[in-house]
Amino acid sequence: MLRARVGSGLAVAVLLLPFGSWALARAGVVAEATTIPVGVLAMIGGYVLLPALSEERSPYRHARRSLTARTLTGHRTVDLDRIAAVRLVTTFSQAGVYRTVVVRDADGVRLGLTTGRSHEHLRRAVENAERNAGRGAPGPRVSRAAMAHLGLAPGRGLVVHTVVAFLCVTVSMSLYLSVVIWLGGR
Repeated sequence: MLRARVGSGLAVAVLLLPFGSWALARAGVVAEATTIPVGVLAMIGGYVLLPALSEERSPYRHARRSLTARTLTGHRTVDLDRIAAVRLVTTFSQAGVYRTVVVRDADGVRLGLTTGRSHEHLRRAVENAERNAGRGAPGPRVSRAAMAHLGLAPGRGLVVHTVVAFLCVTVSMSLYLSVVIWLGGR
């Protein structure tokens, strides 16, 4: 858990680099024009780094009750019998839309699933959890988009999710760049 927090802290630090560059420029240590290129590079680095922190990488192991995979911050094992939440994270690149199903168990371990085999194990675990939820056990919180992506619900939620994700990415990047350019021009 500590490695995951350190990784997240590193990603946030990358996103804050332009503000450090601006402070150094105000102190006269670096040229004022460095804030804008540092900001652009930090934005690209943060956009790539943040979603990749908990994504599964091979080798990974699938068991009936757990999924274990290597991530950028080390090995993670998610208990499929104790799923707390499942959500879909959508990112964009020149190659198209890239989707990661992020599952969190009751212990707070998060793992981003990208392979079809992992999705199938998770789908079965969510179905089992929903069956058990009818018997008084609390079921996991599963987003509509994740349900659609896993094949547990109609796909309309996936279209809305993709449009909202695109708008959020576009607006947040535009605002970030606007602030960086404003700082660089001061």
